[in-house]
Amino acid sequence: MTEAPPLRILVVDDEAPARRRLREILGDCAESLPINVIGEAESGRQALELLGTTTADLVLADIHMPDMSGLELARHALKLPQPPAVVFTTAHSEHALEAFEVNAIDYLTKPVKAQRLLAALQKTPRRRPLPEATLDRLADAARRFLSVTERTRVILVPVDEVVYLKAELKYVTVRTAAREYLIEESLTRLEREFGERLVRIHRNCLVARSSVRGFERCTGPEGEARWEVVLHGVSETLPVSRRQQHVVRELGGMRV
Repeated sequence: MTEAPPLRILVVDDEAPARRRLREILGDCAESLPINVIGEAESGRQALELLGTTTADLVLADIHMPDMSGLELARHALKLPQPPAVVFTTAHSEHALEAFEVNAIDYLTKPVKAQRLLAALQKTPRRRPLPEATLDRLADAARRFLSVTERTRVILVPVDEVVYLKAELKYVTVRTAAREYLIEESLTRLEREFGERLVRIHRNCLVARSSVRGFERCTGPEGEARWEVVLHGVSETLPVSRRQQHVVRELGGMRV
């Protein structure tokens, strides 16, 4: 009988003692199950960098981390060529985890017990990556990053750097001061998630409020007068639709 290959595991936690404890307990579990800890990361971004160069079967991820939550990490990891399964770790109370139980998502409460961890590891071959819709429901805050797939890499674009989002066919163009990216997401869904940061100026375009430098009156391609948004960081201007002209008054203080 062929021996099963070792379970490839990535440990992600912003606290070094928590990572060390998980490694120790994984060592105990290795007596019952072949395990290969491929690495550890102290942040979601570092975890994605590692996953871009090596494949993991399972990620043990802390839910609450400063730069990127474990939930957001799981959402971005779905764009990898071989998305790993994810089991979350947390120090939060059982009451705070009711939503996880309702959605049948596995989690380990800290301090993690060896028997509970082993039981979670033994389920890994049957696990599938968590559906994005489920992760969306569990998210208690907007993402800090948008993820872009380029070849086999996942590139993180900080939401703080987004100047505008424009829907074009089935893609959305993400424009920063440095360059453009393409993502496959719904503009309506992005507006719902980032409504405090972004404002709709057209049915196909959302602009970062902080990127609006002003407005100018222009003549459109058919000779009609219209407003356009002048932006920080990029030279192009963007048209404001008639339906969204209240934005000119609200953000620019101009009479429409």
